[in-house]
Amino acid sequence: MNSNVLSGSFEQIFKYGRTNHPRQRAENATFELLKSSVLVAFSGALRIHLAFLLLHIQSSILTCVAGGLIIYTVYTLDRALGAEEDTVNRKELSGSNKKVGLGISLLAFMIGTYILAKEGILALAFIPFITGYLYSKGMKIGRFALKLKGGLGVKNIVVGLTWGIFIAGLAGTGCGNMVPVVLVFIFFGVKLFINSAIYDFKDIKGDTLAGIKTLPISLGVRKTRNLLTAMHLISHLALGIALIHGVLAFEPLIVLYSFICGLICIQNFTNSEDDNIFSKKLERTVLVDGESTSILGLRMIAGALIA
Repeated sequence: MNSNVLSGSFEQIFKYGRTNHPRQRAENATFELLKSSVLVAFSGALRIHLAFLLLHIQSSILTCVAGGLIIYTVYTLDRALGAEEDTVNRKELSGSNKKVGLGISLLAFMIGTYILAKEGILALAFIPFITGYLYSKGMKIGRFALKLKGGLGVKNIVVGLTWGIFIAGLAGTGCGNMVPVVLVFIFFGVKLFINSAIYDFKDIKGDTLAGIKTLPISLGVRKTRNLLTAMHLISHLALGIALIHGVLAFEPLIVLYSFICGLICIQNFTNSEDDNIFSKKLERTVLVDGESTSILGLRMIAGALIA
């Protein structure tokens, strides 16, 4: 054995020992916890910007940033507090420092609420925060107990309603007409309902273990896919009609890209087969979580070409 091979062997042994040290594993898990919600928060902030565009209202960067921080808080808290299904669905978070996650979440929430308070829309910050807590941990007062997790489709309904209200509310606060605000709520509410159901397909094993009756578990793959497709078609039909009649800002690229991307996601990711393949994970991340980024990127390119 030559010296290069020998040194390589020692390097691998050292690397193995370092990465498998309990402290190192805990630090890695904590880092995964802190970064696990960054993409969804960034995507959420861009969705708020898209809502401003559809409502034909000047977008507020601070409002979008504050919205992103609130979204980060809710999702990081959910993962930091932990749930039975997460032991299977998110093994990479096992052993993470929950106190660090809670501390960073609290800081993000404080910054987000401060910005929204300055904007005069503080109340909206607490809607996803309270709903997220009721979903993750629930509330018990005497014999009365309320927990949103567990019922058929409840998770998806909670996600759709909560973030639909949050996004439409932040963007539509200064809108004098409630009709376009309601349409924006329906658009994002249905979209996020569908996205959460798509992610349920990859979490079937953990959700089954925890006794959570998600749509794929209760209805099966085909019925769930048909339901999501119908919801997607109806919401985009309503949005298209609103654009044609001038109820919403004329943003055909946003609606068209969302329509095509949504159909691709429903057809390609409503199964649990080959879910561990890196390319499929990456594709799902780009198309589902990265949709708002892609829409805005294409819109900027189209605007530059037209100009």
